[in-house]
Amino acid sequence: MVARDWIPQSVDVSVPSMARTYDFLLGGAHNFAVDRELAAYVERVMPDARSAARVNRAFLGRAVRYMTDRGIRQFLDIGSGIPTVANVHEVSQAEAPGCRVVYVDKDPIAVAHSELILAGNDRATVVHGDMRDPESILDHPETRSLLDLDQPVGLLMLMMLHWVPDEDDPWKLVASYRDALAPGSHLAITHVTADGQDERLSEVTGLIEESRSADRLTERPHERVRALFGDFELVEPGLVGCAGWRSTGRGDISDTPEMNSVIYGGVARKP
Repeated sequence: MVARDWIPQSVDVSVPSMARTYDFLLGGAHNFAVDRELAAYVERVMPDARSAARVNRAFLGRAVRYMTDRGIRQFLDIGSGIPTVANVHEVSQAEAPGCRVVYVDKDPIAVAHSELILAGNDRATVVHGDMRDPESILDHPETRSLLDLDQPVGLLMLMMLHWVPDEDDPWKLVASYRDALAPGSHLAITHVTADGQDERLSEVTGLIEESRSADRLTERPHERVRALFGDFELVEPGLVGCAGWRSTGRGDISDTPEMNSVIYGGVARKP
């Protein structure tokens, strides 16, 4: 394989990463043959997987615009992934140029590429960190330099929490972030579910487990995803298939009905 200057030396290009596989499904270029191979296996089982990825990405834009319209001017995107198009800083700063954004990811390629596209943008930065260590993220100098946690924050955890197994207690983990936010803050979550899905999703979960990826998918039912919001107040229409959350047109919706509901999405406000 030909080396590319965006590949950190620490990255093992023979092991698939779900962040890079997702990048490929979105049409990105920062992925390797092993990621594309895993994506191909997934698409053989679930041919409309790209559509599900697109629907989730469209939700991100709507959620950020919703928050911006309600006065949120600072965002913390945890598990931000590899930048493609319509990133949080692009959406928010198009609505309100003064918006400030901190991206967080543990994937070194996601961080390296984020640093490249954010060069020269003094209102957006990226932190290399693991969401399982909230203190290191919330107290990171880059976070503190851009975000005032005494003021409302838009916190995004999109396509992230289903990679946290039950034994790591994602509910307690998210509570640590919720507790650090000021009243008026908003939390957006998207999360894969098996509710209403057929055996194909279980097959995809098995494919990921059989790969050498360190990522493991945990689908959760509605009530367990709803619990991640704690005492935050869900805004209408609540926790729904993310294609159904304040959709504005065909670009927000998949032509395959199952792909509109395989990912729950919701936004909630801290009272």
